[in-house]
Amino acid sequence: MKYLFLSPLQKVKFDFFPFCDGLKSSRNSSLPVIFYYCDWVSTRRKKANSLKGIFKAASFFFCLCLPGTIIAQQNAEKVLTLEAYLDIVQAHHPVAKRADIELLKGAATVMQARGAFDPKAFADMSQKYFKDKEYYSLINGGVKIPTWFGIELKTAFEQNGGLFLNPENNTSGGGLWYAGASISLGAGLFIDKRRAELRRAQLYEEMTQLERQLILNDLLYEAASVYWEWFKAYNTLAVYENALQLATVRFDATKRGAVLGDRPPIDTLEAGIQVQNRRLRYQQAQLDFVNSTALLSVYLWVDGIVPLEVEAGTVPLGVDGLSVLEVEGDLYAKLDSLVNAHPSLQQYQYKLDQLAISRRLKQEQLKPQLDLNYNAIAQPINGDPFAAYSVNNYKWGFSFNMPVFLRKERGALRLADLKIQEATLDFTLKNASISYKIISSFNDWQTTFDQVNLYTQTVEDYRQLLAGERRLFDIGESSLFMVNSRELGYINAQVKLVELLTKNQKAQLATRFAMGLLGNP
Repeated sequence: MKYLFLSPLQKVKFDFFPFCDGLKSSRNSSLPVIFYYCDWVSTRRKKANSLKGIFKAASFFFCLCLPGTIIAQQNAEKVLTLEAYLDIVQAHHPVAKRADIELLKGAATVMQARGAFDPKAFADMSQKYFKDKEYYSLINGGVKIPTWFGIELKTAFEQNGGLFLNPENNTSGGGLWYAGASISLGAGLFIDKRRAELRRAQLYEEMTQLERQLILNDLLYEAASVYWEWFKAYNTLAVYENALQLATVRFDATKRGAVLGDRPPIDTLEAGIQVQNRRLRYQQAQLDFVNSTALLSVYLWVDGIVPLEVEAGTVPLGVDGLSVLEVEGDLYAKLDSLVNAHPSLQQYQYKLDQLAISRRLKQEQLKPQLDLNYNAIAQPINGDPFAAYSVNNYKWGFSFNMPVFLRKERGALRLADLKIQEATLDFTLKNASISYKIISSFNDWQTTFDQVNLYTQTVEDYRQLLAGERRLFDIGESSLFMVNSRELGYINAQVKLVELLTKNQKAQLATRFAMGLLGNP
């Protein structure tokens, strides 16, 4: 049995031209590809009357039937999957790091708001000395404890003295202990500024989690889109690399055939033009792949500080490792719940809740200000503040004020209502926009699925058409021009199929992006 050897080219993961009958190859290995042509030679021996004729026939068969399987996967190549790539992006990209900071900002805001409820120690001291006389000495210190219910607890010690002390400040020699509470019975009874700020801060903390999710959603969508462009460039390059190899070998064989007188010289011109055209496409595809690889590197970092580059020999998935994606049937049925669960809409809902708290605070200001305080008083005896305690020893008071026209308060309430109306309209508009984007992405996804299935058959039809044209050429009923034409159609069909596969993957990506799911933990 006679055979020819051809070393495999590099950086390709799948077959492009499986159209030669009787072809055997070693896929996924570094062994050379073996082309068997003994059956063809036996059919052509009737026309070849000498060793020269056999050589010409075999050479020409070699150039015509050179398939895409001459390109085998290089063992040194490392495949970077989409999942592994996105894991790196989400863990190390600067934008992902900034998204994590949002959570810290939310926690810090809540801490700041809770600080309004921290117990506070206080101390006041005022003394006056003149001409060696102590006019007065006022000492007051203690602890105030605000509570969530609007009641402020207080305990303190007061000791006053002096020659000219105001009688109301007299505490006797041992001082006075007092403890009590103050409460607002009008404005501030149900909600006050401290409680409103804390509740808004808690809502903001919830919003920061959604904000982080939205940031990651945008980042991962951009990164994944770049990956699929890298995928398309790589697999398109593989098609043209095979096509250029095929045209180059055919051109060399055609020149040898023309020298031996088996082929007309004009065939060498046509074969040379094919080489030039395919080399041009290959160079453009190579440029696209290099640029897409460089763009992919933009999303690769270490701890958001050190930029990385894609290592030489790293490639994306090949077409043979990719499945066309179909729209999940239950997604249409869950459309309403998917829209309502979108992070952007949840953020709007939190904003409405914050505005509702602000409105409630503004409405509380329409009430009169009525503050009541009560303090029990006890004089310590031998250091015991309760030794002489009596319910009859106390001090209390209240304060009242209220604007006559309440124009400031009514205007603030009206502004709060208008802000809620604006936010509600924005929420409705955002809801409709998200619903449209999700439905549109569903449609794109389903259409690309149908297109890939349809065009897969188209590629097979091109393959059969090319195989038939080759058989006609073998029996002398076709020309090199027609074979080249059919072959070019098959090459273009494969490039188109790569594009459709890329669109299908990006359509599924766009759907998850529209639903805000890419940034989910």
